[in-house]
Parts: sequence; C-alpha cells; structure tokens
Amino acid sequence: MADPIGIDFGGSGIKAAPVDLTTGEFSAERERIDTPEKSTPQAVAQVMAELLKKFEDTKSAVGVTVPGVVRKGGVIGSAANIDKSWIGTDADDLLSDVLGREVHVINDADAAGLAEVRYGVAKGRSGLTIVTTLGTGIGSALLYDGVLVPNSELGHLEIEGVDAESRAANSARKDEDLSWEKWAKRLTTYYRALEKLFSPDLIVVGGGVSKHGPEFIPLIEINTEIISATLRNTAGIVGAAALASDKQG
Repeated sequence: MADPIGIDFGGSGIKAAPVDLTTGEFSAERERIDTPEKSTPQAVAQVMAELLKKFEDTKSAVGVTVPGVVRKGGVIGSAANIDKSWIGTDADDLLSDVLGREVHVINDADAAGLAEVRYGVAKGRSGLTIVTTLGTGIGSALLYDGVLVPNSELGHLEIEGVDAESRAANSARKDEDLSWEKWAKRLTTYYRALEKLFSPDLIVVGGGVSKHGPEFIPLIEINTEIISATLRNTAGIVGAAALASDKQG
C-alpha cells in the first residue's frame, strides 16, 4: 500500500508530504504552496490538488489538518484564521470530490497530538497526556492511553478574566517582547489551570517555539511532568497521514 499523504493547511501555507507510518518520517520531500488570500474551501482544495500532483502515487489516502473544530463526519465547526465559509462545510466530502480520493480532516492541534503519541515523546505513555501547541494561539490535544479525544480547544479557557491564549500564546510573548522568565510565569498560570481541571499525567509543549524548550520549560512551575515535543513542524503532516491510514484501515 502506498504511503498516506498528510496535508497541513495553515493560515499562511499549505504543506504536504507522504509519510512512512513505520517511522513517522516523510518518504519524499515536503512540498509547500502559499495559502490563497481568499482561503475558501474550493480555493484551498485546488491548491491541495496541485500539491498532490507533485507526488507520483495518485491513489493513497489523504489526511488534512484544518485550523478549526472538526466535528464528526468532517464538518468544520469554527474558522479562526481561515475564510469563514469553512464553517458548516463537510470538508471530508468536498476534498474527497476535488482530490478524487478518500480524504479525512482533523483539527491541526489534534493532528500534532496524534503524531507525538504515535512517534514522539508521548509514545508508550499511559494515562492522560495533554499536548499544547504554542503559536499564534494555543492549540491543544487530549490523549488518554494513546486515544485522541478531539476538539478540546483549551487555548480558549478563560483565566483571570481573559482568553488564555491572548496572554500565554507565543504571539503574546513576541508582541509584548516578554523575556523567557516573564512568559514562563504566564505559562505557569495557564498550565496550573490545566492541572486543576484535568490532573494530567504528562504535558507536551509543541509549536515552533518548542525548539527553545530548554530556555523556558524548566521555568514553568507546575507539579505535572512537562516536556518539549519532538516532531515540531512535521507533526501536522504526520498526524494527518496517520489519521488517513486509521480511517482507511
């Protein structure tokens, strides 16, 4: 069977690669095209079709990340950084029609969580793992004994009267020019709230900023084990491809 293809659909770029599911690594070079300025479902689907032409096999299953809530059956429930016309769209059906093969969509943070639990630092861990992606906002994935509980959206918890991600996301650190120490204090407040609500066994910090993990993660003062993600920028594609394989199997 051909390696499934993961497509990571973000606000600025759409990236794709086939994934070897025995290793969690790309089996061909990753390809990227800028996200259309008008990122409607049809416009984005056409870009994805162009990306798939860059890979020889045309029959493999495809998994697609979406920066929004993905309800049962692939219907999109929110659209923070993409065109609002995605809301209510049956993305599984639309993309399957345009791409001419079986397509399944997954929330982008959930894809990252799935990748970390299959191939990254959370592999083999039992109990409740919370994967958080610190970027423009805060994405989250809940995994219990390796099983994904989708659409947690924990970046939108109200903490101290504000949306958590407005103070603790990496974008807030950059916009306010916070030191690692000051940002870590905000992250401590955020992760303590997660501890109180969920009593997790492990917290994984993902997103591009996780490459700087040694500079800020040790400064986060919580009781739960908290570690840096390992897949980082490949996690979305890898998690989406894993989902496609699961659904196809």
